[in-house]
Amino acid sequence: MAKMDAPPRWDRKMQQRLARGEAAALGEAYDRFASLVHSLAHRVLGDEKAADAVTREVFAHIWEHPETYDPKQGPLRTWIAAVTHRVAVQRLRDREERRRDEGPDGAEDLLGGEEDLMGGEEDLESKVRRASVAARADYIVHSMPVPLRRALELAYFQRRDYRQTATDLGVTEDEARRRLRLGLQLLSTAHDAGAPPGYGGAA
Repeated sequence: MAKMDAPPRWDRKMQQRLARGEAAALGEAYDRFASLVHSLAHRVLGDEKAADAVTREVFAHIWEHPETYDPKQGPLRTWIAAVTHRVAVQRLRDREERRRDEGPDGAEDLLGGEEDLMGGEEDLESKVRRASVAARADYIVHSMPVPLRRALELAYFQRRDYRQTATDLGVTEDEARRRLRLGLQLLSTAHDAGAPPGYGGAA
């Protein structure tokens, strides 16, 4: 299984290889990051086919515009997550706007149309916000150090208490509590911003 966190040197070399048009480099990037891209897209859109489409679009962008990634600005993984979030949120907006425009009868009510439109905007922004927080949480979980992620998985997905978690991980109870506390602190930042961490070069 590929390492979750690519070293900076790998990031720089990958960007250079993509810029030279090496198809093998795109294949390596896909093997390493496709599951992340698909997971983030699915978190935003909640649809397998839509997530597949976003995954294709993201890697097409990587192939066609490798120069938009600047290794000095952060890891390749972070940039790809930001690109994925941008593409997925735009698809979500487009989909929700189409649904709103079509309406139950394919047209807005003449008297209530303006109010419905304003309510629709708020509903769309709420959906985008919730999807963004979920995507950020998913990104944080997959990006955090393996010991922290494993502790969270045991405690919250397998319903282990901290004593059982310590036993399963082969660590002291104090260390298990520390890992859980740090993991939860990282997860709590999912509400601090709408998108997975990124930077201006994502566009």
